[in-house]
Amino acid sequence: MAAVFQPIAPRPAPVKTEGFVPWVRRNLFGDWKSTVTTLALAAIAVIYLPGLANWAIFRAVFEPSLSECAAARGVGACWGVVAEKYRFIILGRYPFEQQWRPEIATVLLLGLLVVSCTRRFWRIWLAPLWIVVLAAFFVLMSGGVLGLTPVPTDLWGGLPLTIMLATLGVVLAFPIAVLVALGRRSHLPAIRSLCIVYVELIRGVPLISVLFMASFLFPLFVPVGKSPDVLLRVLVGITLFAAAYLAETVRGGLQAIPKGQIEAAASLGLTYWQTQRKIVLPQALAIVVPAVMNNFIAIFKDTSLVTIVSLYELTGSMQLALNSDADWRPYKIEAYFFIAMIYFAFCFAMSRYSLWIEKQVGLSRNR
Repeated sequence: MAAVFQPIAPRPAPVKTEGFVPWVRRNLFGDWKSTVTTLALAAIAVIYLPGLANWAIFRAVFEPSLSECAAARGVGACWGVVAEKYRFIILGRYPFEQQWRPEIATVLLLGLLVVSCTRRFWRIWLAPLWIVVLAAFFVLMSGGVLGLTPVPTDLWGGLPLTIMLATLGVVLAFPIAVLVALGRRSHLPAIRSLCIVYVELIRGVPLISVLFMASFLFPLFVPVGKSPDVLLRVLVGITLFAAAYLAETVRGGLQAIPKGQIEAAASLGLTYWQTQRKIVLPQALAIVVPAVMNNFIAIFKDTSLVTIVSLYELTGSMQLALNSDADWRPYKIEAYFFIAMIYFAFCFAMSRYSLWIEKQVGLSRNR
C-alpha cells in the first residue's frame, strides 16, 4: 500500500515570558488573590492620586514666596520652603562662605562608595583610595591646614554628616561584627562569654541611650579636657551598636554552613583562619546578603538620632532651619517630604545593589 502523507497539526506559539505584559500577568494577575489586590490598589489610586497630584504639582507653589504660599495654603503644597531653605537643610550650620568644602567632600565620598560598589574597580588600590578620600574628606570639613579656615565639628551637619556617619559606621562595624560572630562560636569560654555579653548588652538598649551615654556620660569618667570630640564619641557609639546587630546576622550565616565542610577542611590540614577565610565566611556572608543590607539601611536611617546630642544631620538641619524662621514653620510637611525623598533615594539604591549582589551570588552557585 502506498504511504499517505498526513501533516502534523501546528503547535501553538510559545508564550512570551519576557517583557512588560508577561511581567504584569505574572506579578499583578498571577492568581485571584493578586488580581483582587491589584484591582483594589488601582481603585484607591484612581480615587486619591488626582487629589494628591493636584496638591503636590498643579496647585503647588515652587517659588520662595511667603505671600503665594499663604494664598495656596490648604489647596496646594508650598515647595518654596525647599527653595528657600535647601542650603541649610543639605549643609546645616556650616559657614555659608565655606560651603563649597562640604559639597566637594560629599561628592568625593559618594564617588568612593560608587567605585567601591562597582566590580571592575575591586583592585588592590581600592584600600589606599579609601584612606586618601577619607583623609581629604576630614581635611575639607575640619580645615586648619592648607589655608582652610578651621570649622568645629559641632557646625557640621546636613547630608555630609549623614553620609559620613553611615559610611564609617558600616565600614568600621562590619569587621567587628565578623570577629564577634566568630567569637560567639568559639570553643574558648572566655572569648565566647565576652562576645555574648557585648552583643546582649548592646542589643538590650536603644541607640538613643548609647548616643546619650557616649555624649554626656562618658566625659564624666575622664579628666577635664581629655574627652574625645563629640563627633568621635557618637561615631564610636553608632559603630558598636551596629556591630552588635550585624554580628547576630553574620552568626546566622555561619550556622547555616554544614559542619562536614569544616571537618573536611581540617582533614586537609587547613588552619582555623584559613578555613574561615576560604570556606566558611564566603558562603556565610553570601547567605545573609539581604539581612546585612537591611542592617546597612537601618544604620543610614538611624543617623537621624544624633540630633539628641546636638549634631544636626539631615533631619536635624531641617528642623533647625524651620525652628529658626517662624515664617516658614507652617510648611514643615513639604520639608519633611523633601528629606524623605532623599532618604528614599539612598535606601532604594542600597536595596537595588543588594539585589544585584544576590544575582551574582546565584550565578556562582549555579556553576
